[in-house]
Amino acid sequence: MDQLLQHWVNGMVLGATYALLGIGLTLIFGIMRVVNFAHGELYTLGAYVAYGFVSLLQLDFFSSLLMAAAAGFLFGALVERLLLRGRDLGSIDEVMLIMIGVMIIMQNAELLLWGGVAKLVPSPFAQEPLVFGSVAVSPIRLFVLAAALVLLVAFYFLIERSRLGMSMRATFQDKDAAKIVGVSVSRIYTLTFALGSGLAAVTGALLSPLFVVNPTMGDLASLKAFAIVILGGLGNLAGAALGGFALAMIEEFGAGYVSTAYRDALGFLVILLVMIARPQGLFAAKERVG
Repeated sequence: MDQLLQHWVNGMVLGATYALLGIGLTLIFGIMRVVNFAHGELYTLGAYVAYGFVSLLQLDFFSSLLMAAAAGFLFGALVERLLLRGRDLGSIDEVMLIMIGVMIIMQNAELLLWGGVAKLVPSPFAQEPLVFGSVAVSPIRLFVLAAALVLLVAFYFLIERSRLGMSMRATFQDKDAAKIVGVSVSRIYTLTFALGSGLAAVTGALLSPLFVVNPTMGDLASLKAFAIVILGGLGNLAGAALGGFALAMIEEFGAGYVSTAYRDALGFLVILLVMIARPQGLFAAKERVG
């Protein structure tokens, strides 16, 4: 039972960050119908922003999270304005090649700027774990969990309760009708891509003290994000959040009770089974945003 609780806590920490990754990706797809192959590189961008501010500029880690979110938001807005604005987003081949190009450029730029040696971001908290009965968890992991949950709740209220969220949902349902009632679809597209990119970047910054930072770290993050979206259903934000927690629990309990060597393999095996048995996703009856 003690081991079970420990794995559950670890899975919750990982699941909250997976949920952020998945929501950012599915938001962009749900509203714009753009598959963002550069999503993992935006995650890497956030991690390097945290490294630059904390390790090089000697600023505090918490400020670096805001800077990472801002960097991801601005970069996403630029990509949409410069590369996607005016394109036929229904042309899958063209948009796919653009996003793959962005991914390759970002990864090589990070390699050129930072080198291939992995970087370490120091934790702002003490290394000694906090012990709650039989469960031990490091302070940084508790902070990551709390911050991720706050972001998830804030994002829920943004989409479901704000005027911007209503405009986003209207654009998803029928962009032509949204235009008729005064919604600026081009502005919604920019904000959508920027918000999804900002979520990916802040996730990378949040996890930077837990893992080493390197130019290829986004490859696995992209695979995990796509796996989460498949679990939850394309365009389904609530499903993406649940899919993130589901994938994290599969990986954590698989590593604990099967083998750590198969942590990632078990998660992707479940994804394959889901694609065969329920291709629309585990948590969605139909594709939707919200």
